[in-house]
Amino acid sequence: MGRLLRAGEEMMSEIQEQIQRHIDALVGAGAETGVQVAVYQDGALIVDAVAGVADPATGRPVTSGTPIFSFSTGKNVAATLAHLLVARGFLDYDSPVTDLWPEFGVHGKATATLRHVLTHTVGLPAMPREITPSELSDWFRVCESLAAAEPRWRPGAATGYHSYTFGYLIGELARRATGRPMRELLREWISAPLGIEGQLSFAAPKESLPELARLEQHAWQWPAGPDGGDVIFAPWENRPSADFGNNGEILCADIPSVASATAHGLAAMFDAVLQGRLVDSARLAELSALAFEGVDQVFGTPARMALGFPIGRMGAPAEENSVAFGWPGGGGSYAYADPARGVAFALTKNRLVPNFDTALSVTTILADHLAGTR
Repeated sequence: MGRLLRAGEEMMSEIQEQIQRHIDALVGAGAETGVQVAVYQDGALIVDAVAGVADPATGRPVTSGTPIFSFSTGKNVAATLAHLLVARGFLDYDSPVTDLWPEFGVHGKATATLRHVLTHTVGLPAMPREITPSELSDWFRVCESLAAAEPRWRPGAATGYHSYTFGYLIGELARRATGRPMRELLREWISAPLGIEGQLSFAAPKESLPELARLEQHAWQWPAGPDGGDVIFAPWENRPSADFGNNGEILCADIPSVASATAHGLAAMFDAVLQGRLVDSARLAELSALAFEGVDQVFGTPARMALGFPIGRMGAPAEENSVAFGWPGGGGSYAYADPARGVAFALTKNRLVPNFDTALSVTTILADHLAGTR
């Protein structure tokens, strides 16, 4: 038994060392500023690697406990909370939103359900134009605007990425069902039970702000938005900004489509999902199954949606038939759970770039390692 355990430890050390060397090289070459990578497999933490600095101005190093504002990787947390709300009997996937939120039913939205919210098929991909970043901390104003908005398509008829609206739609249903804001549900249902308090936050406590990483905007050319026509997202919804993610008011606001998170916190949450600590096996099968397939009406790309997550590991070859689920975040972060391999992965970083090259390179190293150990 001891010999087998030592062999297992050597394999874990091998993948830890491979990924550590890789992210050290990225930071050393100037491609990244600060990076965190965490991987669980079958309940065991096999990678917890960090490199670089959390704050380029001071040289403060990144640690595995340094929260990084990671944009849409926060949707993984909001979606997980939605499933916990169903599992605990507060919501049902197919109950109309208007059962709890009657005013939401105007302009043909009366048929919308939590299932539609989770599959990004409600028809409200963008915030109403009167909502700008300065209004995001005003929960009731945002939700009133969403309730009054006209959908771009009939709920359930099409899918399209719900950038910032996703978290508010789930969060308002949660608030009306439980009387609690999302930040409290996250702390009490996920962070505290898993021992990762401070590593996953909606509305970071003001006193914790000096501990967060500082985002850095890379000078690379970002893709231009569409010319004229029907522009769905405002620029602030479409392009991640270091100024946005370093803003104290934004960091302290309950905006459940984005989160301050460590890679370890995200991976630990997904591992708890896979290991049955947060949801049972039947709900895991339901939440990870194909729920909607079509063309994303925002980006014009194919979309395969589970309940709350896109299906397929980013960059996976077609022959893998990946059943992994999880959101990347604008600027280059990524987190996913892979029930077929028992793997929970997360990468967070503080240099915002218009690609996912670092996440793709790290997940390729991990996939090659896992293939070699089977």
